[in-house]
Amino acid sequence: MKNLLLLILFAISSIITKAQDTLTMRSGDHLIVKVIEVGSTEVKYKKVNNINGPIFSTLKSDLILIRYENGSKDDFSNVKIESAKSDENQFNQGYNDATKYYKSYKLAGTAVFFTSAFPLYGWFLGVSPALLLSSATPLDENLDYPDINLMKNEQYARGYKAQAKNIKRKKIIRNYVSGLATCVVLSGLMINALSPN
Repeated sequence: MKNLLLLILFAISSIITKAQDTLTMRSGDHLIVKVIEVGSTEVKYKKVNNINGPIFSTLKSDLILIRYENGSKDDFSNVKIESAKSDENQFNQGYNDATKYYKSYKLAGTAVFFTSAFPLYGWFLGVSPALLLSSATPLDENLDYPDINLMKNEQYARGYKAQAKNIKRKKIIRNYVSGLATCVVLSGLMINALSPN
């Protein structure tokens, strides 16, 4: 009876194991997954221990083989390894997209302009917001990126965030200098108006 139970457990576990897809990576790792999609450059999959969880992806160039649950295979051993060139392209695309789409620096820039334009005290009042806001990385919800799926690529996100921070810093510094010029003009007009003739 004990042997029969062990045989049944073994049969069930082998069926469960066969109901999975296996990714064989170039690194030698074997990942037990459920393949969702095989695209032109990447493979999307879910982890079997969290089938309702997030979708992961890997480049085809990082794979040697996919062995599907039905026994069929996809061989990727001839796919050229995409490395630094692909990462550089993604970084550059993110950098260029930030130049086109990132606009949420305007509130911070306007705040710095008005605090630094305050007559007589603008140079003092505007310096703290200018320093703090120009050194802060923009919040994710303020990045204005064109597609959330692009931001899932680490290199794209790095390029986009780097350029967004540069744009924000330059705009804040420009507004601080413009505010100081306005402060000087307003202070001069105020002093001139208050001085006895």
